[in-house]
Amino acid sequence: MTALLTILCIALIAIIAIQIGKVTELASKIRGEEDMQEIINRRQAGYSLVFMVIFLVACVISAGYYKNYMLGYGPHESASAHGKSLDGLFDTTLFFTGIVFFITQIGLFYYAFKYRGARNRKPLFLPHDNKLEIIWTAIPAVVMTFLVVGGLDAWNEVMADVEPGEDFIEIEGTGYQFAWHLRYPGPDGKLGARDYKLISGSNPLGQDWTDKKNLDDIHPSEVVLPVNKKVRVRITARDVLHNFYLPHFRVKMDAVPGMPTYFIFTPTKTTEEYRQELSNYPEYQVPDPNNPEKMLWETFNYELACAELCGTGHYSMRRLVRIVSEEEYNAWLSQQQSYYLSSIRGTDEDPNKNELLDVEIKQRKMEFSDAIQKAIDATDAKDKILRLNYVYFESGAAKLTELSRYELDNLAESLNKYPNMTIEIGGHTDNTGDAAQNQTLSSERAKAVKDYLTGKGIAASRLQAVGYGQSVPADTNDTEAGREKNRRTEFKILTQ
Repeated sequence: MTALLTILCIALIAIIAIQIGKVTELASKIRGEEDMQEIINRRQAGYSLVFMVIFLVACVISAGYYKNYMLGYGPHESASAHGKSLDGLFDTTLFFTGIVFFITQIGLFYYAFKYRGARNRKPLFLPHDNKLEIIWTAIPAVVMTFLVVGGLDAWNEVMADVEPGEDFIEIEGTGYQFAWHLRYPGPDGKLGARDYKLISGSNPLGQDWTDKKNLDDIHPSEVVLPVNKKVRVRITARDVLHNFYLPHFRVKMDAVPGMPTYFIFTPTKTTEEYRQELSNYPEYQVPDPNNPEKMLWETFNYELACAELCGTGHYSMRRLVRIVSEEEYNAWLSQQQSYYLSSIRGTDEDPNKNELLDVEIKQRKMEFSDAIQKAIDATDAKDKILRLNYVYFESGAAKLTELSRYELDNLAESLNKYPNMTIEIGGHTDNTGDAAQNQTLSSERAKAVKDYLTGKGIAASRLQAVGYGQSVPADTNDTEAGREKNRRTEFKILTQ
């Protein structure tokens, strides 16, 4: 119905215009062509002045109405340290270009009115005027010089790279159709090397796993940053041109395939602080259409967007950005897991399958220290038995594997820490094969562990090696998982 009414209105306007044209043509024949043309010129000149007034007033009103949304005023002032200089440059440019805009528009319509077509008016031809040429060349040149110098000053301030030794966080954003893949450094604070030739389904960024700096890098699903901390963002693209855009922080930089770019900024307002500022504005004191139980200001979030039309799924590149206190950031960061450890470790792509990493050695040492302390504090005898989770032997033999030494070194260190402690080392097998052979094998394996510890300086009198064979299963022998649990090496604290 609405479409039909619209079509009818347009048709009616067209008919009226045609009829007016016919009436005008008829009137011109009656009054004479020249008289009628002069009337039309005068009328059109008057209309142009009316249009000029309406147009300029509408420009002022619309700019005032939309300034908070489109010009970065009001609730959406910059939330970064460098943003104020950019906003100031924008204000200065807007001031001078606004003056030029009003002067040119008023001049355009005024001259159209003043020099409208009229009888007996002769045109004045001015082939050249040096004074006029100097005025309209010099004034714009001077104004542009100040604007360009101011722009270069702001550019040098905003785009300056970090200084050696400066305290900052470096993260990476890689755009692809249609998302951002984020990468943060781990505890070492450094991002590892990449090679596009290494990109695969399990290695989306092409990280070089032989570079130790890559092993603790994390791939979070959101951008989380601490307030008042300088951030350097590496920006890359994997397929087409994208744009890394953080509107509230005045951050905008192209992500170009094959040409890494960067941007540096310092967030100055946490997400919660920005929400509190929004709560002072009536337009944000209304229910959120997507969450009617909360006000619009309560559901506000910073965002990362792509400012290039990179394809049909362009809209889906939006990512949430959270600015938090440094304490909250450190807590969040400590909960993130290394992409290498969670997705690459132990797979065919892992170049370190036959060695332990420093982070794993430290982690296992902490786990062992916690476990032995709990065993020492325990009062129940069964709680004083600990399994050596990372002690393994070659299949069907009593020869320790190379990686077993880390767990046994932790045990030797604990025995040195508690010089009065004596332990029993117990070897266990599953029920596969001959029971007598299993008994012998478990005894030999327990003795191999004892020999290793004595080789580390632990007195043999503090160690007992006992083979239990298949007689003390920890789980059922009917499943492979159960049999694996039964093939184990344990130690029991006898005295402490």
